Amino acid sequence: MSHLAYLLVLAGCLVCALWLEPVLKVNVLRRWRRLLLTLLPVIVVFVLWDLAAIAAGHWTFDPEQTTGILLPGGLPLDEVLFFVVVPVCAVLGFEAVRAVLRRPAGDGDE
Repeated sequence: MSHLAYLLVLAGCLVCALWLEPVLKVNVLRRWRRLLLTLLPVIVVFVLWDLAAIAAGHWTFDPEQTTGILLPGGLPLDEVLFFVVVPVCAVLGFEAVRAVLRRPAGDGDE
């Protein structure tokens, strides 16, 4: 079960944040193109950063706490999912606070 530890933490993050979408109607997932444009730079930069750190021997992952699915360069799939899940949760949280405070986003989308 410990090989699923990373995925379970990510699932917990999602469970704690996804309810904000329907309850507060933050429309983060509904505006999927905007979310994708937000995620892409984060994913690209941090995947490259991790790959460089792995190649240099500065960064490793405990194989007993990850699924064992490795992408090219030795990057665990779990780590790539981290780069998706954490920003999604952060955006959901930001939009939820904005919705509760009734603050406009300033993007003309309201």
